[in-house]
Amino acid sequence: MKRRQEAVPNGLSTNIPIGTLEASGALVTDVDGNQFIDLAGGIGTLNVGHSPAPVVEALKTQLDDFIHPVFPVSMYDSYIQLAEKLNSLMPGNSPKKTIFLNSGAEAVENAIKIARRYTGRPGIISFERGFHGRTYMTMSLTGKVKNFKAGFGPMPSDVYKVPYPYELRDSRKDEELLDHFSNLFQTGVDPEDIAAIIMEPVQGEGGLVVPSAEFVSGIRKICDKYGFVFIADEIQTGFARTGKLFAMEHFNIEPDLTVLSKSIGAGIPLAAVTGKADIMDAPKPKELGTTLGGSPLGCVAALKVLEMIEKENLADRAEEIGRQVKSRLESLSPYIGEVRGLGAMIGIEIVKDKTTMEPDPALVKQIVKKCYENGVFILTSGAFGNVIRLLPPLVITDEQLTEALDVMENVLAEMKQNTVAQP
Repeated sequence: MKRRQEAVPNGLSTNIPIGTLEASGALVTDVDGNQFIDLAGGIGTLNVGHSPAPVVEALKTQLDDFIHPVFPVSMYDSYIQLAEKLNSLMPGNSPKKTIFLNSGAEAVENAIKIARRYTGRPGIISFERGFHGRTYMTMSLTGKVKNFKAGFGPMPSDVYKVPYPYELRDSRKDEELLDHFSNLFQTGVDPEDIAAIIMEPVQGEGGLVVPSAEFVSGIRKICDKYGFVFIADEIQTGFARTGKLFAMEHFNIEPDLTVLSKSIGAGIPLAAVTGKADIMDAPKPKELGTTLGGSPLGCVAALKVLEMIEKENLADRAEEIGRQVKSRLESLSPYIGEVRGLGAMIGIEIVKDKTTMEPDPALVKQIVKKCYENGVFILTSGAFGNVIRLLPPLVITDEQLTEALDVMENVLAEMKQNTVAQP
């Protein structure tokens, strides 16, 4: 910790204060020999677990051939093979094309470039509480100020925010929320100046909030009516996390562009924009580019990730994980306002009182700390910082999941006892 404080800037935080020695599947061992069950999953990066053997072997084989000739200089088969695979797997029947990049934020930025080039319009609509990255364009799209945008302005212009459903805290119906677009077009921006709407099928950083199928369908209809590009940010929801290969499948929606990263490469840096071929072809040659994006290491890793998801039925496993977590925790504590999510993308909203539903971020911090002290990694999220976010590797065993949930139950029970004991 002393070396970290001297060498690494304060702005980069680390949730769990350990040094990792080795990790496999859903288990992490630190430099002191302590073992932990990982329910954080690299914030959604480790759907196929830590160091999956098929990915490791593919990486070793690739290293013997070449590391990275840079695709804009000379091509290699794994890039094209992975593009073909993703094009075939995306929701909808439209012909697709794919470009590979380094990170989720870079992929979002390129999706915005493509949408603007295709439509000839500048404006982008995103959602309150949404998260799309930490670069300047993606910060502007992000709907949360503290820890993300405060003090970094000015932000890029031509970005407009609208409400996203949040049934626990917002009683407005889908029709009322969708009416905000009409208000925006009357008082904020001409729809003829809007290029795209970008949305997460499930808000991750925003608190694991799931919209209704009617709301998502309404967004698709608005895009069709005004000629907007529908961009699905599947960076955290993709690759079987929600019980489908891509979360948009839950809503029977074909996006125009889909942004991918995190679990695509099992931890090897890789991101993608996959979309309808006519939209993807809007930029002219050399108007899109990246030096390190789509490296052979990332591409061979991603091909193995997709193979593992299919062979091990990890989408079904995500559904089973979600069922087990919800059945154990839903009515466990007076502090749990709601357990929600899709598949193994689970949010547990912690409140001071179930009547007022007042958020309790301080208690969440205590729960995270106590779980870590008892061998389990969990994360926080939400606009108020009061949601426990569970993103366990989909290869976690039933025994590991049961042990982790036992720890969470014991921690919550201890919190309840401490509260009762207070005068």
